[in-house]
Amino acid sequence: MSSSFILPNSDPPCKVSLPQNLTQDQLLNFTAFKNWLSTLQHSLSLQKQKDHASHATPYKLRNIDVQSADWFSSTKLGFVKLQAEVSNDDGEWLPGAVFLRGGSIGMLIILQPDDALAQTKQDKYVILTVQPRVASGSLALAELPAGMIDDGTFSGKAAQEISEETGLEVLEKELINMSELALSGTDTTSLWRTKARAEGAVDNEDLKEKLQNAMYPSPGACDEFIPLFLYQKRIPRKELDNLSGKLTGLRDEGERITLKLVRLENLWREGGRDAKALAALSLYEGLKREGKI
Repeated sequence: MSSSFILPNSDPPCKVSLPQNLTQDQLLNFTAFKNWLSTLQHSLSLQKQKDHASHATPYKLRNIDVQSADWFSSTKLGFVKLQAEVSNDDGEWLPGAVFLRGGSIGMLIILQPDDALAQTKQDKYVILTVQPRVASGSLALAELPAGMIDDGTFSGKAAQEISEETGLEVLEKELINMSELALSGTDTTSLWRTKARAEGAVDNEDLKEKLQNAMYPSPGACDEFIPLFLYQKRIPRKELDNLSGKLTGLRDEGERITLKLVRLENLWREGGRDAKALAALSLYEGLKREGKI
C-alpha cells in the first residue's frame, strides 16, 4: 500500500506521499532526491535576505507527491517522478513537476592524426555516438559520448564512459572539465544581490545558490546536470580511420552504439540535435578565446 511521512526538519512540515514500490528510506537515500532537496531548500532559505526578490512573501516547500519510481534492478533505484508544491502565503505557486534522474557527464573527444601539423586546427575530428533513443522516438540519434553518474569522481566516470563507448583508454588526468573552468565562481543570484554588494555586504558562498558547475539541459522539468569534459589526443591516422563505424556499447545494458567521426568545424551541424554537443562546442570555443585550454 502507498504511504506518507513528514519530511525531516521541514518548516513548514512537508508531507511526502509515496507510491507502492518505494519506501521512505529508499527515497531519502536516493542520491538524486537528496541533491535536489538540498539545493532547493538552500535556495528557498536565501529568501531571508532583505534584497531577495521574494523576501516579502517567501515561497515554501509544502508538499511532495511522489507519483512513480522506476528501478534499474531490485536494489538500484533509477528514476523518480514527483510533484512538489512550492507556494507563498498569498497563494502564488511555482511549477513543481520534477523528473529526478541525477547527474550525467558528457565528453567532447577531439582527435587529430599524428601526421597533421601540430598546434594547428588541421584535420581535427570529434567522436559522436549514434544510438537508439526511444524517448526521442529515434533509433539513430547522433550525440556526444555520455553516461549517468553513479559513484566516484566526475572525471573518473568520464574516463570510464570514454572507454566503454569508444574503446579509447583515457587517464583521468588527461581530461579537462570545461564546465568547471567556465562556471567556477559564477553567481546565479547576482541580479538580486547587486544592491547588497553596493551597500558593502561581504561576499559569502552561503548566500549563493548551490547549483552544480554543469549544464542543465531541461531545468523546467528535470534535475539532470551534465558537466562537460574535453579530451584531446593525436593518434595514428589508421587508428582514427578504424574508429569510424565501430560498434561499441554495453550490450547487456541495452546499448547499441555506432561511432561516427565528424570534422570539428562541422560539429554544430552534425550534432545539432544534441544539447551536449552544442553546449560543449560553445564552452570549447569560449575557453579557447580566453586562453584557458
